[in-house]
Amino acid sequence: MEMDLNQIEKAALRKKRTQNIVVYTLLTIWGLMVLFPFYWMVLSSIKSYSAYNSEYVPRFFTTAPTLQNYKDVFTTVPLGGYLLNTVIFTLVTTTVMLLVTVLAAYAFARIDFAGRDTLFMIFLALMMIPNELVIITNFVTITNAGLRNTFTGLILPSVTSVFYIYLLRENFAQVPDELYYAAKVDGTSDFKYLWKVMIPICRPTIITITILKVIECWNSYVWPRLITDDQAYFLVSNGIQEIRENGLGRENIPAMMAAVVVISIPLIVLFLIFHKKIMEGVSRGGTKG
Repeated sequence: MEMDLNQIEKAALRKKRTQNIVVYTLLTIWGLMVLFPFYWMVLSSIKSYSAYNSEYVPRFFTTAPTLQNYKDVFTTVPLGGYLLNTVIFTLVTTTVMLLVTVLAAYAFARIDFAGRDTLFMIFLALMMIPNELVIITNFVTITNAGLRNTFTGLILPSVTSVFYIYLLRENFAQVPDELYYAAKVDGTSDFKYLWKVMIPICRPTIITITILKVIECWNSYVWPRLITDDQAYFLVSNGIQEIRENGLGRENIPAMMAAVVVISIPLIVLFLIFHKKIMEGVSRGGTKG
């Protein structure tokens, strides 16, 4: 009997080990598939123009790396200026969006006013409107207001997000009502309760929203491309197109890859630093109780 139990345990152990091997093998293959484009991007960026074009069969390594492409993307077009514009756009937009999102989510979660739930459902219904229709409406509004080729015109349409308000509102709703009633008994105002209690408790979700908004702003392409034609207000997304069309030429793939690497590094670093906060915030925002 004891020998049979040992055999069963060994069989179960072998089965689990086999399953782990299969799972980790598939995850490794998937990881390599995901990372390969980034590897190819960096590899291409350190190849010279002549070396890249002389490769009839693409090579997965280079014996003569060069940083000339990185120098070219800063000297041929004002990529540094595009990066500065993008930083300004991202910081201002994210700051204003956080203010609007926190206040709106708190109002929907804690302040009891007539028609709150109905208004929130109508608000959520806005997510059903295609982005293309919103962009058209925003373009007409911004143009009529004379805000084309301005930071104000770039920023205004991006300072609200129905999804982020919904995510934070669900997180605020998880905080026990007893804390709110106790704070009211002590004479605490809503703003003080929000600042001292709600924001610290829901910090992971707020950090997640902040990071996701930064990524969204940094990668923004359609709206900046539509609302700006003045190079002084170009973002990095416009800059890539400028490099391709009027800078280094469409055929200079290594230089284009170097520009993409420069633009991608801040977001990669940001994600590597805060990826645990992102996962924690999303899980908290989608969990009740």
